[in-house]
Amino acid sequence: MVEAGTRALNRSRETRANTQSGYLMLLIWLALLGVAIWAATSNFGGGGIDWNWKWAVVVATGVIGTIILCGFYMINPNEAAAVQLFGEYKGTDREEGLRWVLPWLSRKKIAVRANNVISDKIKVNDLRGNPIEMAAQVVWRVTDTAQALFDVDDYKEFVMAQIEAAVRSIGSRYPYDDIEHQEITLRGNHDEVGKELRKALIERLEVAGITVDECGLTHLAYAPEIAGAMLRRQQAEAVIAARKKLVEGAVTMVEMALTHLSEKNVVDLDDERKAAMVSNLMVVLCGERDTQPVVNTGSLY
Repeated sequence: MVEAGTRALNRSRETRANTQSGYLMLLIWLALLGVAIWAATSNFGGGGIDWNWKWAVVVATGVIGTIILCGFYMINPNEAAAVQLFGEYKGTDREEGLRWVLPWLSRKKIAVRANNVISDKIKVNDLRGNPIEMAAQVVWRVTDTAQALFDVDDYKEFVMAQIEAAVRSIGSRYPYDDIEHQEITLRGNHDEVGKELRKALIERLEVAGITVDECGLTHLAYAPEIAGAMLRRQQAEAVIAARKKLVEGAVTMVEMALTHLSEKNVVDLDDERKAAMVSNLMVVLCGERDTQPVVNTGSLY
């Protein structure tokens, strides 16, 4: 329910304007011009000017021709013209070429071609509260000329403002990065984030009769004040993840070695010797440096 003292936006909808082909009206204007020239020249006789009804024809064709001339306008490819009568919207003409409309109807042209915009870098706090810098590239176009012209003050400024708002919303919805790859992140899931951004922009720009064909992030980085700390953190997380993989692989290989030795009866090891063997294998497999073997030439016990 609309609160008292407020009024909902009067939504506009694009309709087809009642306009004519300019080429047809040009032929009519040329015909009137020929009639006016004939009437004017025939009034000049040998004895001077002959004042008769033909002068009325000259005046009438001149007035009608002037009205026709004032109604011509051109529409380029991927362009439209919104027609108004004393401020009242009368429709949109999308037919390209030479067009004609009654001269007391005003025409306001608007481009319906695709526009490519790269937003400014803005600072956003991601899902975990880390300050990051983001920028987006958006391809948009006008689909409803009436809404773009009459439902928002300046549709181009409106697009830029909504792009910034949508980027902030998407940036705060996801974390910048996740070393464990268990959730959608801004850095690792460009396609998913781009789809969410496009969906959010379409919803925001619907009121202005604008649709979004393509969008995606063009800049994504930690803010300068935490970039160094985050880099060290990423390096530490990468080292931990690598160590974890090494330990998992080493445990698997040690288990496989003990199993094969036991199944094939190569050597019978008690728990103490197994523990020593496991320790030695783990050092060899998990060590960062090459190990130096020690050859035991004596008895095993």
